[in-house]
Amino acid sequence: MSEENINNSEEIQDDQLKDEITYLSGMYRDWFLDYASYVILERAVPYINDGLKPVQRRILHAMREMDDGRYNKVANVIGQTMQYHPHGDASIGDAMVQLGQKDLLIDTQGNWGNILTGDGAAAPRYIEARLSKFALEVLFNPKTTEWKLSYDGRKKEPVTLPVKFPLLLAQGVEGIAVGLASKMFPHNFNELLDASIDYLKGRDFELYPDFPTGGSADFSKYNDGLRGGTVKVRAKIEKRDNKTLVITELPFSKTTTTLIESIIKANDKGKIKVKKIDDNTAEHVEILVHLAPGVSSDKTIDALYAFTDCEVSLSPNSCIIENDKPLFIGVKEILKRSADSTLDLLKLELEIRKSELEEQWHYSSLEKIFIEERIYKDKKFEDSENMDQAVAHIDKRLDPWKPKLKREITREDIMKLMEIRMARILKFNKDKADEHLSSIEDEIAEVVHNIENIVPFTIKWFQHLKAKFGKGRDRKTEIRSFENIVATKVVVKNEKLYVDRKEGFMGTTLRKAEYICDCSDIDDVIVFHRDGTYFVTKVSDKAFIGKNPMHIAVFKKNDKRTIYNVVYKDGESGFAYMKRFSVTGVTRDKEYNLTKETKGSRIMYFSANPNGEAETLRIVLKPKPRIKKLTFEEDMGELAIKGRQSMGNILTKHEVHKISLKEKGVSTLGGRKIWFDPDVLRLNADSRGTYLGEFSGEDKILVLYKDGSYQLYNYDLSNHFEPNILAIEKFDKSKVLSAVYFDAEQQFYYVKRFEIEEVEGKLIRFIGENPDNKLLSITWVHYPRLEITFGGKSSERENEIVEVAEFIGVKSWKAKGKRLTNYEVKNIKEIEPVVKDEDDREPEEQVDEKPDVDDIPFEITRPKRDDDDSGNQMSLF
Repeated sequence: MSEENINNSEEIQDDQLKDEITYLSGMYRDWFLDYASYVILERAVPYINDGLKPVQRRILHAMREMDDGRYNKVANVIGQTMQYHPHGDASIGDAMVQLGQKDLLIDTQGNWGNILTGDGAAAPRYIEARLSKFALEVLFNPKTTEWKLSYDGRKKEPVTLPVKFPLLLAQGVEGIAVGLASKMFPHNFNELLDASIDYLKGRDFELYPDFPTGGSADFSKYNDGLRGGTVKVRAKIEKRDNKTLVITELPFSKTTTTLIESIIKANDKGKIKVKKIDDNTAEHVEILVHLAPGVSSDKTIDALYAFTDCEVSLSPNSCIIENDKPLFIGVKEILKRSADSTLDLLKLELEIRKSELEEQWHYSSLEKIFIEERIYKDKKFEDSENMDQAVAHIDKRLDPWKPKLKREITREDIMKLMEIRMARILKFNKDKADEHLSSIEDEIAEVVHNIENIVPFTIKWFQHLKAKFGKGRDRKTEIRSFENIVATKVVVKNEKLYVDRKEGFMGTTLRKAEYICDCSDIDDVIVFHRDGTYFVTKVSDKAFIGKNPMHIAVFKKNDKRTIYNVVYKDGESGFAYMKRFSVTGVTRDKEYNLTKETKGSRIMYFSANPNGEAETLRIVLKPKPRIKKLTFEEDMGELAIKGRQSMGNILTKHEVHKISLKEKGVSTLGGRKIWFDPDVLRLNADSRGTYLGEFSGEDKILVLYKDGSYQLYNYDLSNHFEPNILAIEKFDKSKVLSAVYFDAEQQFYYVKRFEIEEVEGKLIRFIGENPDNKLLSITWVHYPRLEITFGGKSSERENEIVEVAEFIGVKSWKAKGKRLTNYEVKNIKEIEPVVKDEDDREPEEQVDEKPDVDDIPFEITRPKRDDDDSGNQMSLF
């Protein structure tokens, strides 16, 4: 071979190699994008059409194929599903258990695990499942299903199921793909149906999640389920007594195991003080938290929310697949599209049914004509030489009726007529045939009417689902507004703070130094120096704060009641200034100055007053010519409280020799004004909610509950209250409470008058221990009057007026009271008293939620007794 030919051959080989080479960067780009697209579309993110991931859809389709009304082993269902899902039995089994635990589409039998405790399900060979009646009604319809080949081409599977219900929002979903995630929370079954109805009626609606584990949730920042929103979810914590808390509901995504672990962890870190934890969870959650001696139960509840998994923040991310592309849309938009999809599916089903009915009517009409006109006995028909002649003859004989038919007559129609058996012809009955055609026409008319009124028809569909499947599906998660818990206010003081003034160090490990106070490891400390500088810093093991600090204390942010009284000498003028101020918020570790910041300024007198106290000072001046009065007194209470940067007032222009305390003062802030916020059921000093009054000293708050009990509280802002509050107010021990209640055991009405016993923290039920006793009315009126109307066998009796103050005296809350009457009672109402004090008033709210006006009566219908034939039932609340 010549050299030229060899060179040409080498060039050809080089060109071929270049065509075959795929560079790594290009391979990575293509393969990774293909993989990411596959994971997003086929594994992690649900489709908006039916709200299902592919594995869920394939499980349900396989179960529909196997469905015979009986339970199937989950292992068998997994095997059937593997014909459609190419990812192994483990992924199918896990997905099926999750579907079963949602208690909506799958009817389960056996140990399917526990979402409360986190226990896993039994092996697939031990547990069984079948489709629920709800799934069979809303998920499947082969006539409206779009099909595609399975991954190996041997089977057909649905592209999406024709779901006629907002399934995606009912079940919720969580999936993580490549560079994309989807997280939607479950919603309440009945609320979804109500919202769908509202949307179809053109009304606005709101949708909030409902978690299967219960608890309470704050949805104020839900953001319609889109990215950036947050939901705070809390466990339900109740006080069994002052030493025991009971957790009865869990925050979503947590189990009893993880919750208890978080409590133990917080206890080990010293955030809370817990003596013992008992987990009695079975069908329902019951975690008993036993508190250490001397620990406040109310503050511990707040601490559990602040430092454990009793409160969690969840972030939704509403992402779905539409037209094979990921899409971020809100929950309300998802429901609207689901309702529109349901409407379209129902309309399609109606149109298919209409076509089927029209086809039935067409053939039944042809059959009737064929038999009645005895076309089958025509001589030409019988003498036809072949099938084409016979078909042509029948087609010609049907010409007179063709204009009345709904469509043209085809060869297939005639062939079907020719297949009618003689037995059917002999049994033909004209009246029955007419009746059958009439019934078909009626059904067609009904279907046409439903198509023309598809919106009302769809509304009826949703109403039907709610009536049939909505029982027992009440909301489990309480919608509440939460008050932000300040961790430093509820954390247990688990450390001791010490200071070495000579060396200028402060910390929790300086045990040989001067003890300052108890604190927590998340507290801040405020430090004042004699030169007027001060700063706030974090509690630490050991930190340098400057030599010889004047004052050290735990700093409370936004504390307006701690007032600092100061006298300082200005270094420039030599004048003595006095000021009163609070420090509510500063930048940590930044130095501030309470003087005029002139060189040589120093503090001459300093006091920190936790409740705004103002003392009287004795000031002694240095003797100088022309100073007649060397000693005088100054009442700091006469000074206004100003900002921390204010210069203050001039105390004296002369040189001060000595300042001493003459007399301790009282608070100049007065009592603490307290409000009750009914939204979060908490006290506050921020003017939110109902004003309760000004509290100081031993003042208490009285809470009357609708179940006939009361409790006295102090005015600590950490107090927790139950939601069934009838009235809450500042306690006045001079007032007398009058109460009417129904005794369930005696089946009579009683009235009692009593003063509130001053037992703080104890829940007292004043209408008896029988849980069926019912409180009917309470009032603070001094001279209440009741009018009794009789019923049943005593209906002829005249109404009776009862002067309560004369009828019964003031006794203990433990007393049973006095029976109002022995006769049958129809109703009781409170009427205007003859003698009424100007300050008489009723509690803010009545048990029956009627206006709290003294002269507006409330009706009471007496419960039916065993010997009562009136049939009346009691309606109280």
